[in-house]
Amino acid sequence: MKKIVIALGGNALQEAGKPATAESQLEVVEKTSEYIADIIESGYDVVLAHGNGPQVGRIVIQNEYASSQTPAMPFDVCGAMSQGYIGYHIQQGLEKVLRARGNKKRVATVVTQVVVDKDDPKFKNPSKPIGPFYSEEEAKQLEAEKGYTMKEDAGRGWRRVVASPMPVEIVELDAVKCLIDGGFIAVTVCGGGIPVVRDENGNLIGTAAVIDKDLASEKLAEDIDADALVILTAVETVCINFGKPDEKKLSTLTIPEAEQYIKEGHFAPGSMLPKVEAAIKFAASKPGRKAIITSLDKAVEALAGKAGTTVC
Repeated sequence: MKKIVIALGGNALQEAGKPATAESQLEVVEKTSEYIADIIESGYDVVLAHGNGPQVGRIVIQNEYASSQTPAMPFDVCGAMSQGYIGYHIQQGLEKVLRARGNKKRVATVVTQVVVDKDDPKFKNPSKPIGPFYSEEEAKQLEAEKGYTMKEDAGRGWRRVVASPMPVEIVELDAVKCLIDGGFIAVTVCGGGIPVVRDENGNLIGTAAVIDKDLASEKLAEDIDADALVILTAVETVCINFGKPDEKKLSTLTIPEAEQYIKEGHFAPGSMLPKVEAAIKFAASKPGRKAIITSLDKAVEALAGKAGTTVC
């Protein structure tokens, strides 16, 4: 059986127009699980990763607004909280779907730390917004009292921003491999993983940052020697000239083509760009490896080469 890492996009956990409640998320996860089960039944060993942007943002908001009653948790702890409850929903939803199909596979979530380089240049230029909006006065107060970096966000107010460093090492990798070897569907590097740095003694220390989940998924796929990295998003294929009259859908992309399109600015930062970058990195890491970018509902067809964008 071929081993694949699936990086789930935000639409796999939350549906536009639905309330951001736990009950609503579990309902969406169960729908997502039907597609994942289709992939499993097509003959693939699956390892799951996913984003956590809206969820960890809401946890941060809850902490900030309740800080007068109970101490607010630091950002890395909020990330761990989001990993736990999203993983719990995936365990419930996917096992429910598999059980209805007579499949006895089990699902297990690993609360996963990912080491980043404390000297990563991205720490000097934080750019990833997290948490609620503030007035300029409130933002300046937070900078003075808590040392946050605050930036104005497109005229909507001020927000805290953190760095988005590159993943270096998946700390719980051996545990993930044990789960895979034991026949489990592992859920890991959720939200890119909890970012940690090593001190001079080798101890791990949580840091306020956001690791891109597609790049963390790529690192995971390399480390477990996966055959394919499948990045699921809201669109079926990668496009150039996206949204323009001369938009062109790309069913295949060579690494040189993808790199050239990046240079030409076809892929938006924070959207398609990190997905293409992760796909290039994985496809280039070893002969025979491929990366697929597609939508959740086209994943099975894309694995058969009949949909999506394959980077190889």
